[in-house]
Amino acid sequence: MQRFDLDPFQRAACASLEAGRSVLVAAPTGAGKTIVAEFAVYQAMQDSTAKVFYTAPMKALSNQKFQEFVAVYGPENVGLLTGDTNINSGARIVVMTTEVLRNMLYADSDLLSDLAFVVMDEVHYLADRFRGAVWEEVIIHLPSEVRLVALSATVSNAEEFGDWLQAVRGDTDVIVSEDRPVPLEQHVLARGKMVDLFDSSGVAATNRVNPELVQLAKGGSRSIHARSTRGRRGHDRGGWSQQQQPAAKLDRAAVVAMLDGKNLLPAIFFIFSRVGCDQAVRQVLRAGVRLTQAHERDEIRAIVEERCRTLLDEDLAVLGYWEWLEGLERGVAAHHAGMLPAFKEVVEELFQRKLVKAVFATETLALGINMPARTVVLEKLEKFNGEARVPITPGEYTQLTGRAGRRGIDVEGHAVIHWQDGLDPQAVAALASRRSYPMNSSFRPTYNMAVNLIEQFGRQRARAILESSFAQFQADRSVVDLARTVRQQQESLDGYAASMTCHLGDFSEYARIRRDLADLERQSSRAENQQSRAAKEKVQRELNSLRKKLRAHPCHNCPDREVHARWAERWFKLNKQNEALRAQIRSRTGAVARIFDRVTDLLLNFGYLERDASGKLSASASGRMLRRIYGERDLLVAESLRRGLWNELDAPSLAAMATTLVYQPRRDEGSISERFLPRGPFLAAFDATGTLWSDLDDLERDHRLPGSEPPATGLALAMWKWAKGAPLGEVLADADMAAGDFVRWTKQTIDLLDQLSVVADNPVAANARIAMDSVRRGIVAYSSVA
Repeated sequence: MQRFDLDPFQRAACASLEAGRSVLVAAPTGAGKTIVAEFAVYQAMQDSTAKVFYTAPMKALSNQKFQEFVAVYGPENVGLLTGDTNINSGARIVVMTTEVLRNMLYADSDLLSDLAFVVMDEVHYLADRFRGAVWEEVIIHLPSEVRLVALSATVSNAEEFGDWLQAVRGDTDVIVSEDRPVPLEQHVLARGKMVDLFDSSGVAATNRVNPELVQLAKGGSRSIHARSTRGRRGHDRGGWSQQQQPAAKLDRAAVVAMLDGKNLLPAIFFIFSRVGCDQAVRQVLRAGVRLTQAHERDEIRAIVEERCRTLLDEDLAVLGYWEWLEGLERGVAAHHAGMLPAFKEVVEELFQRKLVKAVFATETLALGINMPARTVVLEKLEKFNGEARVPITPGEYTQLTGRAGRRGIDVEGHAVIHWQDGLDPQAVAALASRRSYPMNSSFRPTYNMAVNLIEQFGRQRARAILESSFAQFQADRSVVDLARTVRQQQESLDGYAASMTCHLGDFSEYARIRRDLADLERQSSRAENQQSRAAKEKVQRELNSLRKKLRAHPCHNCPDREVHARWAERWFKLNKQNEALRAQIRSRTGAVARIFDRVTDLLLNFGYLERDASGKLSASASGRMLRRIYGERDLLVAESLRRGLWNELDAPSLAAMATTLVYQPRRDEGSISERFLPRGPFLAAFDATGTLWSDLDDLERDHRLPGSEPPATGLALAMWKWAKGAPLGEVLADADMAAGDFVRWTKQTIDLLDQLSVVADNPVAANARIAMDSVRRGIVAYSSVA
């Protein structure tokens, strides 16, 4: 790999850190943002005691950064905390997930002493609907002397986010770069030919769509090479010669072979379906594609055997190990969340070593993991979002194609889009030209957050802290814009009012009578057949009264009455819009604090908070337990413990119960029959927990708080069997899910069991510890960093 000088944005960010300031760095994928983070780590290590925390949104990314720092600073100086992994937590450099740091801040952990820097990688995750609030909690609660290094993809509102960081953290520089270090060439693969997306003739303006593609779009499914045949007199016969027949669409194996021939491998093919990724690998292998040489195959096999040596032999067949290994040895692999984490890590390592040349991946690969390619191929520009097929956004397109082009290796990266009939080249060009997307807060107060804030700061300061959230900052910004619109509309309203002024009387009053009369006439006409005789007579009396008032009004005889009326109608329409905007302003001002007040009231009703004689709020004994329960169903867990609903459960049943509280079923997943649930005391405990959930849900709605989804039993039997020692094949068949999904849900179950082992009383605490040991085995226990 070549050495290269720092880019201007990297130098600017490092200079800010040297000057003692925090930084927000927003730059494209692959631009080298992590250089800034590494400089912060270097700075901290120049001090004999200073520490730096490196937070990442995913465990896979945390593991990767941990290994990189160990290679530079040695294992004695680097730690890893990811919830299910605890390595050298007191080290000078600690890599962790963002949730771990949030929990440390609330617990006022001793590990926070001497903390000089916190790196927040992929900080645009703040917009994530499920986990984004954690980023805001960390940013708000970090001690003021800690400098923040926030690294983000290119977002369109980086300055707004930077303004918020300045407001809550103090001196913060915003450094934005739009430039990719490796230029991106964009192509469309149409009928076996790679065509440039943009006109490269040099005659056209920049970013003008290639006329060849425009012509293809007009011609429907006709080939780029084809031209309509003409008769001797020049008339278009609309036929096609044998040579002009459009070529069939290239299959995946042919596309791989074409990219190989053009020296455009390694490539990542983004397919927005796990099944599609696995099918693609099988198709390419069936076609006999082999992208590796003998010495590479030997190296691949050695790496795979070393990395997977801890996996049990009886599990390998269940996991499709031999088919997966065959693909790797031929330079081809899939990468998606359904795969065993160990397998994904091997694919990533082999791809980075240039041993695997073609990876078929879902979009999760685009999020942070270091896997740059020479070429990125997009088979479609739409994906299923759980409800419908929707176009990918400009931000998603930028994130995906950002993988193309390896700095220090490639002089340019390549993005290739498969042609589909009906594809609009102009829309594709717009997608490719827009380089950014907005980052919007997903922050909302939770029960756990409310108890922690009140216990640490008291209610009033807690409210003030929440009012400093990015969510409220954005709401207030939008209120500023709305208020500006209200003022502009008010000027127009004043103008309309002046134009409808009548020298004979109050025309607005006259116009209101006209509107009331017209509205009543319309209602009467629509409801004529459904009204009783008495109702009709009542309406008629009201109509006669309004008509009489209208004729008696002095403005009725104005010669300019209809001119005034037109201005009055405009005034009424605009005033209605203006009132709606004013209502929006009222609803947005202090919105986060109002939700916090509702959460607080509910916690007071349940006794998790208590009020002393002076009216000051503090956490009760139950509230102190709730402080240490994190997750979507924090209050349900705390209340179940308080009522002793799980006291009769043994360890496997408790593991199954914990799974019902973390597992999120697929949309098409139906309810589970009692025949397919764990035997013994589980059913009674689950019924009681479900009833409690229903009661809490009603209370939440009474307090105008969003409810939660009910506990889900889809994985309960499989987790119960796994905790009792059942083999992997049987458990995956019961779960009806891929190994990677099972590992992910099991690790979330372990996380909840770990919390129960700390906050619950016996027998639940003891059984939680036994359950953790029971489920942390086999593929779940595998770790590439332990």
